[in-house]
Amino acid sequence: MTAPSLDVRLAHRRFLPAVIALFVLSGCAALIYEIIWFQLLELVIGSSAVSIGVLLATYMGGMCLGSLLLPRHISTTRHPLRLYAALELGIGVSAVVVVLAIPYVGGLYTAIAGHGLGGLVIRGAVCGACLLVPTMLMGATLPFVSRWVGSAAQGMSWVGFLYGGNTAGAVFGCLLAGFYLLRVDNMLTATCVAAALNAVIAGVAWAVAGRSPHEPPVAESELPVAVIASGAWPVYVAIGLSGLCALGAEVVWTRLLGLMLGASVYTFSIILAVFLVGLGIGSSVGSYLARGSVRPWMALAWCQLLQVAGIAWTAYMIARALPYWPINPSLAPSPWFNFQLDVARCMCAVLPPALLWGASFPLALAAVASRGGDPGRLVGGVYAANTVGGIIGALALSLFAIPHIGTQDSQRTLIVLSVVSALVLFGPASGLLGARLRTSLSLPAMGAVQSVAITLALFLAIGLGESVSDVPPGIVAYGRFFLTHDEPTYLYVGEGINSSIAVSQLANGVRNFHVAGKIEASTEPQDMRLQRMLGHLSALLEPHPKSVLVVGFGAGVTAGTFVTYPPSEVGRIVICELEPLIPKVVSTYFGAENYNVLNDPRVEVVYDDARHYILTSHDKFDIITSDPIHPWVKGAATLYTDEYFELVKRHLTPGGLISQWVPLYESTPEVVKSELATFFNVFPDGAVWTNNMDGQGYDVVVTGVNGPPAINIDAIQDRLDRPDYDRVRESLESVGFTSTLALLGTFGGQAADLRPWYAVAPINHDRDLRLQYLAGMGLNLYENATIYDDMEAYRRFPPNLFVGAPDHVAALAAQIGSPGG
Repeated sequence: MTAPSLDVRLAHRRFLPAVIALFVLSGCAALIYEIIWFQLLELVIGSSAVSIGVLLATYMGGMCLGSLLLPRHISTTRHPLRLYAALELGIGVSAVVVVLAIPYVGGLYTAIAGHGLGGLVIRGAVCGACLLVPTMLMGATLPFVSRWVGSAAQGMSWVGFLYGGNTAGAVFGCLLAGFYLLRVDNMLTATCVAAALNAVIAGVAWAVAGRSPHEPPVAESELPVAVIASGAWPVYVAIGLSGLCALGAEVVWTRLLGLMLGASVYTFSIILAVFLVGLGIGSSVGSYLARGSVRPWMALAWCQLLQVAGIAWTAYMIARALPYWPINPSLAPSPWFNFQLDVARCMCAVLPPALLWGASFPLALAAVASRGGDPGRLVGGVYAANTVGGIIGALALSLFAIPHIGTQDSQRTLIVLSVVSALVLFGPASGLLGARLRTSLSLPAMGAVQSVAITLALFLAIGLGESVSDVPPGIVAYGRFFLTHDEPTYLYVGEGINSSIAVSQLANGVRNFHVAGKIEASTEPQDMRLQRMLGHLSALLEPHPKSVLVVGFGAGVTAGTFVTYPPSEVGRIVICELEPLIPKVVSTYFGAENYNVLNDPRVEVVYDDARHYILTSHDKFDIITSDPIHPWVKGAATLYTDEYFELVKRHLTPGGLISQWVPLYESTPEVVKSELATFFNVFPDGAVWTNNMDGQGYDVVVTGVNGPPAINIDAIQDRLDRPDYDRVRESLESVGFTSTLALLGTFGGQAADLRPWYAVAPINHDRDLRLQYLAGMGLNLYENATIYDDMEAYRRFPPNLFVGAPDHVAALAAQIGSPGG
C-alpha cells in the first residue's frame, strides 16, 4: 500500500480526535447491547454455566469472525470511514431487530429444544441466529478504521488509542445500563438509546469521510495476503495467551468478588467497569509506548512477564487483604455508599493486571506492523488471536478449571500461562525478538538478556504461584458480612460449576447451608418451619398431589417433606437444581432433616436452570413449589417474573397448585410489593401464608391455584388422621404445627385484601427484570418486621376460601383474626 500523501496525513491527524470520540460512543452502545442480549437470551436458553458459555462463545466468536473475514472480502479501495458508518448503522438496526425477535425465537426454541449434545447444538444455533450478524459487524469496525490510520508501527499505535477509547466508552455503557437505563426502564428503550448512538456515529463518520480523503493502493492485487512481519508468530501466540488469561481471570475474580460484595447486578457492573477501566488506560499507555522509542516487541514481552506479578497481586488482595477491611455494609444509610466502597475494593484488586492486559494489545499490533500491506487484515488477525484466546479462557475456567481444581489452582494456572506467554517472546525460538535483538545487541548481550528474562520468569512462576492463597471459607459462607459473624466449624466448602457453597455448624449445633455468600437454608427453627411449610402447605392444599416439581434443592428439606406422604398419593417428585454439588454433597449433611430424600425411588433430580427445564418440558405437575434464591442475586429475578408464573401455570394440571417463597429480610417493602403484585397478576385468587414465630415475620409463602380456590378443612384433617400419614404428622409437629388449624392459621391474607397495599407496585416482566435492580438496592437491609406488620394490617378472614364444618371454620376464623389477629 502506497504511503499516504502529506495532505491526507494532515487531514487524518485533524480528524483523529473526532474518530476516537466516535469509538467511545461505539463502545458505550456495544456494552449496552451485550448486557441486554445476555439477559434476554438467558431467558431462552437458560442461565446454567453451560448455556452462558455457549452464549459467550457465540458473542465473542462473532466478533472474531467479523475481524477476520470482512476485511478480507471488502475492498481496500472503499473509504474506511464510510465502511465504518455503514457498520455502525447495521449494528443499530440489527440490534433492534434482535431485541424484537428474541421472544419469537424463544417460542421456536421451546418447540424443538432438547438435552445433551443435541440440546447444546440447538442453543448454539439460537445464539448464532440472534447474535452473529451484529457481533460480526462490531468485530469489523476496528480493522476497517485501521485502514484509515495506516499500517506502520506509529499508525498501529493510533489504533491502540482507538481501542482504548472504545473501552472507555464500554465502561460508561456498562454503568449507564446497569445503574440507570435498565433500573428505570425496559430493555427495548435501552436498545433504542444504544441504536440512536449508532446512528449518530454513522452520520458523523460519513461527514468526516467527506472531508478526509482516502488514497487506496494503486493496485489491490499487489497487496500481500497477510501483513505478518517475519517471525511474528510468537506475538500472535503471546496475545492469544494474554486474552486467555484476561478472560479466564475475569471469570475467577468475578466469582470471588461477587461473593465478597454481594452477587447483585450492581456488583457485576462495577467489577466489569473496573476491569474495562484498566484495559482502557493500559491500552492508551501501550499506544503511547508504541509511538515512542520503546521497542514494542520488547515491551510486550516484559508486559507478559509483569502480568505474573499482576495476577498474584489480585489473588493476594482477594484472599488476604480485602476480606479483612473493617466494613459492615448494613451500617450504610444508602446503597450508594456501599457502591463507592465496592468500586474502591475492585480497583485495588483488579486494576493492576487489567492495565497490563490493556497495554498488550497495542504493543502486539505495533510489534507485527509493517509497511506494504492491508492494516485491516493486520488488526483483524491480532484482534482475532486475542479474542480466540479470550473465548478459550472464559470457557475453560468456568466450565472445567473452577469446578475441578478450584479458584486457587486456577489462578496458579493463569500465572503459569503468563510465564509461557513471556517465554514465547523471550525464548530463543522467538524469531521476531531474536532478529530485533541481533540488530541492537552483540550475541553475548542478546543471550544474557534472554537468560535473565527466562530465569526471572521461572522464579516468578514458582514463587508467586506458591503465594496464591485460597479465599477464607467465611467469604464463601457469609460474603460481605464475613467479619460480622463468629467463625463456625466448616463441614464442607466447595466450588461448583455454577456456585460456591459451604456447610457450617455453629457452637449450638445449628447447621447452615451457604451459597452465593449467604445462608440459603439451615436447621434454625424459623428456617425449618419455612422449609416444611413450603412442602406441607402444597401437599395438603392440593387434594390429589400425584406429581411434584421442586424448584431449588437447598438443604433438601422441602423436597424431603414430600417423601413423608404415601406413594399411593405422591408418586413422582422431580427436583430441579442448577448446581450439581448441592444435591450430591450438601444433602448428606442434612439427611435427618430431609429424610434422605435422594434415596427415595420416587425422586428424580434434574440438573438445569429451573426456568429452562419448565420451558422445555412437556410434563405437567399437580404441585410446583419454588424456593429460589433472593431476587437481588443476579439472574434470580427471572424466577419472579409475570412470564415465568404464566409458564408455571401452563405446566400445572387443572386444579394444580404453585407455592413460592418470598423473603422479607434482605429486602424492602417496594421489593416485596413488586413480588406479590407480579405473582397475583397471574394468580388473582392467590393467598399469603406467614412464617411467623414469637410475633415476628421472617418470610412468607404465596400460593396460587390453576382454577377456583377452595380449602376443605375437614378433608385435610381426615387425611392427617389416616395411619399412612403418621410421618406427615410427625414432620408437621417437629416444626410446631400440632394441628390442621395451626398450619392453616398461618394464613396472612388473600390477594384481594392485600391489593391496596401493593396496588402501585411494578410488575416484574422478562423484558425489563426491574425486580433485580430494585432488590439490589436493599440487599443489606433488614426491614422484615416493618414489612410483616404492614402486610398483617390487611389480613382478613376470607369466608369463601375455607370450607368445612361450621365449628371448624369458626375456630380457624378465631385463630386467624382480623386485622392483626
